[in-house]
Amino acid sequence: MKIIYDPDKDILQISLRNEPVEETTQISPGLVLDYDEDGHVVGLEVRKASTRMDNPYAIAYQVGAADTAKPTPKVREE
Repeated sequence: MKIIYDPDKDILQISLRNEPVEETTQISPGLVLDYDEDGHVVGLEVRKASTRMDNPYAIAYQVGAADTAKPTPKVREE
């Protein structure tokens, strides 16, 4: 995984896999997902990152139990 923050463009990019991006979709304003040729998510991009997070320069990496108390995401029907 690779994380890049571009302060000039105020974009945070997270690459999950080192695969070529075949498709990019904005799933909500300022949140973009990148897909490989098989349709798997390989990255995401947060635009206007400094307005969406406390500090785009700070990274906290933890190993532990996932937060499963969050609401279940809505499935978009196509």
